[in-house]
Amino acid sequence: MRTYAGHSSAAESNALFRRNLAKGQTGLSVAFDLPTQTGYDADHPLAKGEVGKVGVPVAHLGDVRALFDQIPLARMNTSMTINATAMWLLALYQVAAEEQGARPDELTGTTQNDIVKEYLSRGTYAFPPEASLRLTTDVIAYTVARMPKWNPINICSYHLQEAGATPVQELAFALSTATAVLDRVRDAGQVPPERFGEVVQRISFFVNAGVRFIEETCKMRAFVQLWDELTLQRYGVTDAKARRLRYGVQVNSLGLTEAQPENNVQRIVLEMLGVTLSKNARARAVQLPAWNEALGLPRPWDQQWSLRMQQVLAYESDLLEYDDIFDGSHVIEAKVSALVDGAREEIDRVQAMGGAVAAVESGYLKQALVASHAERRQRIESGEQIVVGVNRFDTTEPSPLTADLDTAIQTVDPAAESAALESLREWHTKRDAAAVDAALAKLRATAKTADNLMPATLECARAGVTTGEWAGVLREMYGEYRAPTGVSGSVGIAAGGADLAAVRAKVKATSEELGGRLRLLVGKPGLDGHSNGAEQVAVRARDVGFEVVYQGIRLTPEQIVAAAVAEDVHCVGLSILSGSHMELVPQVVDGLRTAGLEDVPVVVGGIVPEGDAKALLAAGVAAVYTPKDYDLTGMMSDVVDVIRAANRL
Repeated sequence: MRTYAGHSSAAESNALFRRNLAKGQTGLSVAFDLPTQTGYDADHPLAKGEVGKVGVPVAHLGDVRALFDQIPLARMNTSMTINATAMWLLALYQVAAEEQGARPDELTGTTQNDIVKEYLSRGTYAFPPEASLRLTTDVIAYTVARMPKWNPINICSYHLQEAGATPVQELAFALSTATAVLDRVRDAGQVPPERFGEVVQRISFFVNAGVRFIEETCKMRAFVQLWDELTLQRYGVTDAKARRLRYGVQVNSLGLTEAQPENNVQRIVLEMLGVTLSKNARARAVQLPAWNEALGLPRPWDQQWSLRMQQVLAYESDLLEYDDIFDGSHVIEAKVSALVDGAREEIDRVQAMGGAVAAVESGYLKQALVASHAERRQRIESGEQIVVGVNRFDTTEPSPLTADLDTAIQTVDPAAESAALESLREWHTKRDAAAVDAALAKLRATAKTADNLMPATLECARAGVTTGEWAGVLREMYGEYRAPTGVSGSVGIAAGGADLAAVRAKVKATSEELGGRLRLLVGKPGLDGHSNGAEQVAVRARDVGFEVVYQGIRLTPEQIVAAAVAEDVHCVGLSILSGSHMELVPQVVDGLRTAGLEDVPVVVGGIVPEGDAKALLAAGVAAVYTPKDYDLTGMMSDVVDVIRAANRL
């Protein structure tokens, strides 16, 4: 039983962890901030505004010591949501545990370490796919040999569903990723063939559970069947226990609503039931979001409420006392069979392309997700898919839960970033510079060979190397990478109806008045890689007739301003979900003014509290959109109005 937690600083996150453990939480699920996830220190330009926002900043061994202070790591089960820098964080964790007196073979937990889905959904990749898979393979081989209780990878279908995947796509793309990883480990030769079953046994999955209860239950039963077939037939694992699907769950955040957020409570409970009722496909670990995550960062009380939901299910209900209650159901069997057949077909398609990595590099996987997400949004906008409190039953009584929005969410201390910068400077002065240089030189040399990188990484951790320095060496060796956006090949609305036609006419008329086609720049400043919303805006803008400039994630404000100048755009739309909008948006607005583009309005979308929205509007932003604004076609009409006003039409 976990809650996903971490923010501001290692010390504050440690206090939160210890409070949650005292309330009955049985494991830790650590959220790292975006600079840590993407391999940057707090003093890097891309880290500005992002430090401590969506997780805890970890720059070096001292931060990990503080993060787990007074928490006995030999007895703790720790899940770390970390991918591109998974090897680095595992090394820091092992060294911190050894300082407590723990042996590597005593440590229990999971590094997420699924890099493929980072190119498709979360966007926290650091290196190109092949190099990233090398790191993943090395971690798996190392843990099989030295940390037998550790799950070295958590194949994540969760984020695929968040990016729009249907149940069939979620099954197929996750299993295709698992196949790519297992093939790579098998072919690398670091693990003896007779121990390959141990590799399979240590593979775990991280799954999404949506509100369509029956479908989600059947999806998990299909997952169990497909994984058992794959590991037996492709890899020859004969031990049935080793072939068991081991998975944890974070229930769906995509379906949480900002409007009437109290409805999220029953959604979360239904989603939890979807992965616990079927004993033969039951999750081994569950972490639940809080009711107010569509509004901002949950408070400790909100996280406690989610923990109590699990405890009521486990200790008050009789759910865990019976065998699988769905065995023998014709309805369930038929749905499972349909999902299995669909997933096999999609897996075959991906394999024919050369596997998951090739399908990432070609853009196929990303395009498929963007298209599925566009179809989902269209169903919601048309009312075909009902979302209670959003597009149906939206009249409401005043909610005491949100009566004071300023206290309904937790805010990160603005001083967190400056404290992290000061801590980094202090760490630099206290460490042995010669030891750091030697460790980084060994890392650089090892990266040129086929040797396992984990020993050199452990040496870096002990020497006092920082996250940015470790990742910087590997960027130097492997290069940078920008994943396909999936926007160019995706069709949003094929026909669209009268509303879309009206906006198209409006775009066309305004284009003619301004003497050229309207151009919208969609920008993702900072390190926020959750690009699903930005992609959907880009697709819909193109559908209504805009020329869209979208260069993907991870851009500095200066790069966005330069693109606006170079492309001569009529409007800049910024998408930020990491909470860094108050730092990054004004930089773009000021940059446009400095560049002489006072007549180019800026609109903003993201999880923006009402007080922040007012401040942004006062600072010159033309409009702010939040998750409650689900009508993308209406939003495009607003953007045309904003452009017309800026040009005095």
